[in-house]
Amino acid sequence: MSTHFRFDDGGRTAAGYRGKTGDCVVRSIAIATGLPYRHVYELVNRASVHERTGTRKRGKSNARTGVYKSTIKRILHSLGWVWTPTMQIGSGCTVHLRPDELPSGRLLVSVSKHLTATIDGVIHDTHDCSRRGTRCVYGYWQPGPASRSLGNLDFERNEPGISRRRTETSLPHVEKPRRPHAPKPPRRKSFLEWLFR
Repeated sequence: MSTHFRFDDGGRTAAGYRGKTGDCVVRSIAIATGLPYRHVYELVNRASVHERTGTRKRGKSNARTGVYKSTIKRILHSLGWVWTPTMQIGSGCTVHLRPDELPSGRLLVSVSKHLTATIDGVIHDTHDCSRRGTRCVYGYWQPGPASRSLGNLDFERNEPGISRRRTETSLPHVEKPRRPHAPKPPRRKSFLEWLFR
């Protein structure tokens, strides 16, 4: 058995989804964050509603068929994850998809036309996408100080298209004390009221 790869569909089968699909973004986010597959699936589709289309961007992102990088960035920023680039224009390939060249912990690794999850150097995916350790890494996402886990996640509306949703396992909602209402400012008189006072 390979020590650098573990088959993991991110909970797709358990969530009741069937058939072949290009869901690497949903799958890898679900694996790396520990969020339910269905929640990530819905999150991606909600985030794609506000995408703009154009000559170079004809369709919108879809959890099943593919997600644009700008939408991935918006979603992961909203979850508190931080991007680290590993390749610059003209720099060539400096980091490869293998344990000795990536930090430990939970990562979402961006490679050519694919997003995969690694946990302590082990690739969690439906196939070994490392190309025997030669595949170049463009960059990776990792949890930042404000990252949200399964226990404390709120899909906050920090970005367009991402609505607030609380998971079943989150803490019970505690109602915040309400501030006393400030008195309303006096109504300004209309021109006629001022003229005929």
